[in-house]
Formats: sequence, C-alpha cells, structure tokens
Amino acid sequence: MASKCVLFFLLSLTPGFLFAAQQSHPNIVVILADDFGVGDIQAHYPHNKISTPYLDQLVKEGMSFTDAHSGSAVCSPTRYGLLTGRYSWRTRLQEWVIAAYEPPLISEDRPTLPGLLKSSGYQTACFGKWHLGWNWPGPQSSQMLEQKNAQWKYEWDFTKPIKGGPVARGFDYFFGVDLPNLPPFTFIENDHVFVQPTAEFKLDHSEGIVLPRAFVGAPTAPDWRMQKILPEITRRAVKYIEQRSQKQSPFFLYFSMTSPHEPVVPSAKFQGKSGIAPIADFVMETDWSAGQVIEAIDRAGMKDNTIVIFTADNGHSHYTGWNDLVEAGHQPSGPYRGHKGDIWEGGHRVPLVVRWPKQIQAGSRSPQLVCLTDLLATCAEITGAELPQQGAEDSISFLPALLGKKANVSRQTLVNHSNHGEFAYRNGPWKLVFKMSGRNLEQSRGKPTIAELYHLESDLSEAHDLAAKHPELVRQMAADFKKLIEQGSSRAGQKAANDAQVRFDITQKQRWSPALND
Repeated sequence: MASKCVLFFLLSLTPGFLFAAQQSHPNIVVILADDFGVGDIQAHYPHNKISTPYLDQLVKEGMSFTDAHSGSAVCSPTRYGLLTGRYSWRTRLQEWVIAAYEPPLISEDRPTLPGLLKSSGYQTACFGKWHLGWNWPGPQSSQMLEQKNAQWKYEWDFTKPIKGGPVARGFDYFFGVDLPNLPPFTFIENDHVFVQPTAEFKLDHSEGIVLPRAFVGAPTAPDWRMQKILPEITRRAVKYIEQRSQKQSPFFLYFSMTSPHEPVVPSAKFQGKSGIAPIADFVMETDWSAGQVIEAIDRAGMKDNTIVIFTADNGHSHYTGWNDLVEAGHQPSGPYRGHKGDIWEGGHRVPLVVRWPKQIQAGSRSPQLVCLTDLLATCAEITGAELPQQGAEDSISFLPALLGKKANVSRQTLVNHSNHGEFAYRNGPWKLVFKMSGRNLEQSRGKPTIAELYHLESDLSEAHDLAAKHPELVRQMAADFKKLIEQGSSRAGQKAANDAQVRFDITQKQRWSPALND
C-alpha cells in the first residue's frame, strides 16, 4: 500500500519532479517516414484502402495529434527543423532541398536534439536517410550551387572521411544513406563510405518505379540493390535496440526511413501485396518497418520506459502513383488540399503518434497545434535539460498536451514553407498563404506574392479565400509574421538572427540566399 501511495504521489507531481524521481530518463525513439501522407494510417482514416496494422496498433496505444505539421513540405528543411528546433527558412536555403554533394545545412556550432540528449547521458544513433549535406572530400569542396545536382559528375574521394554529417552533429553512431535517389549509391557508416562505390549505376526496372534515371553512370557500390535499403536499415535499427536493452544508459534512436519516398522499390514479399499499385505496397512495407522497430522495443522489455514517436517529413508524393491511389479510393492527404511540396495543408500536415505507456492515455487524440521543430523542446522538458540560450529558436514543448495537462505556454502560431519557397503563416484557425504570382517559380522570382486567407476550422480543404472579406486581418497577420521573421525566433523572450534575408512578400530570387555577413 505504501509503494502505491508513493507512486500516486510521483504521478501527481509536475513533469520536472516526475522525471527527476525516476531512476533514469526514458529512451526516446523517433521514427520519421519519408513522403508518408497524413491520410496513410488506416486507423486515422478507416475508409482509406492501404492496410497499416502496425501503425494502427501504435494509434491504439498512443496519442494522435490531429493538427501536427512539418516545418516544410519537402525533405531536407523538415529534417533540419526536427534536429535543430529552428525553421529551415532561417538558413540560406530558401527553396527545395539539399542537392547531391552539397555541404552541411546544420552549422557546426548549432545545438541539435541528439547533442542535447547526449549531454543528458543518452547514447544517440541515427539509421537511415540523412539528407542534410556533408563536406565531401575531393579536389574541390562541396558547394551551395544554384543549379540543382550540378556537382554529381565532379571527382570525389570516397576513401576519405566525410565531415559535417551525423556524427559531427550530435550522433554517436550513424548507418544509412545520404538519400536513396541521389549518388553515391552506397551505405555510409559514421563518417566513412561503407562499401566503396566502384561500379556505375545502371537502371534495372525490376527494382521498382520512379528510379533515379538522371544518375545513370553515377558511383555505385557493386551489386547495389535499392530494394534492400529499407530492410537493411530496419534490421540494423532493431539490432541496435536489442544491444541497448543490455545497457544502463538511456538511448535516443532517430530512425529516418527511406520510404515511401522514391525510388518506389518494395521488396519481394511486399510486391503486389496491396492489390493497388507499387506505391501502396511500399506504404505497407513502411508500416512493417516501423512495426519491427516498435516490436523490438516491446520484446526487449523496454516498452514502459520508451517514448515512441512516429511522424513524417511532409505530405505524400504526387508523382509516385497518386492517381492509382485516388482511383482505388485511397486519399493520401485525407480531406486536405494538396500533397508533398505544396503550401496547402496536404503538403505539411503530417501524422504524429506518440506512445508512452503509463504517461500518455492510450487511444487518445489531441488538437494541440504542433510543429516537428517542437520535438527538441519537448525532449528537453522530458529530460529536465535546459534549452540553449542560442538555438532551438522555433521549438515549443508539447509535453503538457502529451500528459493531458494544461500548458502555461503552447504553440499558437506556425510557419510553413513550400518546395518553391512559398510561405504560410498560421494563427489559431486562420492561415495566411503567400502564393507565387506567376505560373511557375522562374516566372515568379522577384515578383510580389499573392496573399490568400483561409479559416481552417470551417474550411479544411482551403477552398474559400477570405482575404478580400478580412483585409484588416490580412494586414495584422502579415505584420505579425514579419515581426516573427525579424526577431529570428518564435520563442518568447528570445531574439536571434537569421542567416540570410527572408522575404515573404516577394518570391525569392535565389535558392541559396546570400549570407547576411557576406
């Protein structure tokens, strides 16, 4: 009876006291799917057609956030935000992603989520896709070039260490790829190429669809098979969990999946399994892969002391079989407008499911507005770590929402960014979108953007532009957004600096904006 009273007392304390009273911090596992739509978990949208039994089980055991967002509608910027707690548009990168052989987007002195947890006694590991740049060794240095993938035919020395990657940004261990559809086509372990890419890439249509045909002839490991990437990183992540279960110190695992991003290469046992299309098969394999990691935690007896977070970097891709899915009755973006790359909700609204037995109510939902930049502040509060004075500029903890408690401070505003560098500013139910004015990006560069206003609570599909009806609100929100940009931070009381000039009222002229100190 006495022990039960002590437990009840501990659970009634504030989170800081609770975690201090525990013997060790909880393990933290972040599973980040790649191009996985907000509508792709069947438990969230039962009428959708792709079976996701492993993630459905996670939904039953955890809390689902219904208003969760990536900071960007594409890969690299979201990963930057997740790991740094800072919007990526505050860097020089103003559109698209990190191209082949471009340098690190995370600066050497910037605080990161794995670095913060490492300082709190965690072992940190990343498996899967990095896509945040490296300093590749060669006769020339890795450069930020306007022309996309202009460096892939340059000469690089794959025998030397690659600087500026995961193990230089807070991770103790890394195994994975830069990304599956850009060269070099080989695995990387820590800061070395795992198997030398002495062969040349050739198209093999038996591998799948949306293959990287633009890189025929690129450096490739002998016998490289893209169908083996996801199974291999899954196997290694599972093995890591098994190994860590024998240790005393807590661990942080960032499982950055390579699916269902292109190339769409479901392995043999998943080919045709959906009965819809290869992309649906690959979504099913994504579900399976996440499930293997979660089941490894449970088998190891670490379920109660491990936080599992499943989410995605952006919306579902529109060029890997979107029409096949829609024709089969599957809506990858659910009721929302748009898809990967878009400033619309389907581009950046993502699934977010968190399981923490005995702390989070199983099968629950939260309407709290969340951005993936918030993971850093949330993990800091969980572990009792102090947020850095300089850094984590756009990270706000959502731990109170996880625990079903009222927060003194919670996220009220949100900034989203599209593939083409368009902005949207969210305040409560209102979303102010700044669209390109031309038919395409090149026609729009340097020209004023077009402001459109949407009320998401009454118009989830963003079908009714209310800007003309509420001009004062448009002006006020634009002024608030400008202030948020200029103060360099979303955190109350923190003032910081952006790396480059950021404009939302015109479309940027360059992908890499000049540094402010140049």
